[in-house]
Amino acid sequence: MEQEVFKFYDLRRKTLSEKIDLLFPDWQRGEERVAILSPHDDDAVLGAGYVTLASIANGADVYLFIFCDGRGGYSQESQKDTIVELRKKETLEAYNLLGLKEENIVRFDFPDFSLGQYTYWLLPSGGEGAMPQVIQRLRELKITRLLIPNGYREHLDHEAASKTGFYGAPTAGDAVLVDRGEPWRIKSYLVYSVWGDFSPEDALVHGEANCPRANRAIKASFAVEKRIREALEKFASQAEIIKDLVALRKLREREESSIEVYLDVDPRPPLNYRPYWDFLTEIFLGRG
Repeated sequence: MEQEVFKFYDLRRKTLSEKIDLLFPDWQRGEERVAILSPHDDDAVLGAGYVTLASIANGADVYLFIFCDGRGGYSQESQKDTIVELRKKETLEAYNLLGLKEENIVRFDFPDFSLGQYTYWLLPSGGEGAMPQVIQRLRELKITRLLIPNGYREHLDHEAASKTGFYGAPTAGDAVLVDRGEPWRIKSYLVYSVWGDFSPEDALVHGEANCPRANRAIKASFAVEKRIREALEKFASQAEIIKDLVALRKLREREESSIEVYLDVDPRPPLNYRPYWDFLTEIFLGRG
C-alpha cells in the first residue's frame, strides 16, 4: 500500500495530515518498529488493520504479539483437537497478506478465556506469566510504538491483554528485570478497538464529554478495507464466529472511503501539582 492512500486525523484538535506523525509523533521513517498486542490471532486484523498497513507504507517494521492460542475458537466439535494448528496456518496467511513476515509474529500461547490468570510475572503454579515475556520481547525487538487492545467491555482476554500493555509495556523502559534485556522506552501508545467503544473514563481525560471517545483516526481508500476483508477471509475457521463483526464494518464506509479509530494514551500520566497550588493560593488569598 502506498502511503498516499491514508489520511491521519487528530479528532480533538480537528486537524488533518497526510503524514503519519499525527498518529505517531516524531515518526522516523526506516527506524520505527510497531508492535500490536493481539489477544487472539484475528483481533489485530479486525481492529488495527489500517494502522498496520499505514505503518508498513511509512517504512516501519510491524510485529504481532498474539497472547491466546485459539483453542476456544471452534464452531464445530470435530475441530476441537485441530483448531490451534489450523488457526496458526490461517494467521500466517492473513498477516502475510497485510505484509507481515512470519518471523515478526510472536506467539505466547496462553489458553483462551483464561488470559487474566496468566497476566502477571509468576503464577501460583510456579510457571511464568505474560508480563516478563512481553517485556523481554519489547526490549529485544526495540519496539518504538505500541498498539494496545481496548479493555473496556469487549472480552475477558482483551481486558487482560490491555492490562499487560498498560502496565507491562512501560516497565520495559525501567531498570528492572535486567536479565530480560536492556531497558527500552516506547515512544508512543495507541489503543485500538476490536469491536467496542472506548472507556468513557479515558474519553473524559482526553477530551470533552460530548466528543467521540476516540481521539485519532485513519481515513483510507476503500482498497485498504478490501485488503482487510481479504485477510479476514483467511480465518475460515472463524467465519461463523466473526460474521457479525465483519458485517458491522459497513459502518466504517462512506463515499468510497473507510475509517479506523484509536485512542492516543499516556500509560503513566504524571500527577500535575500546578492546579493544586492554584487552589491553595486561592484559598490563602480568600482568607486574606
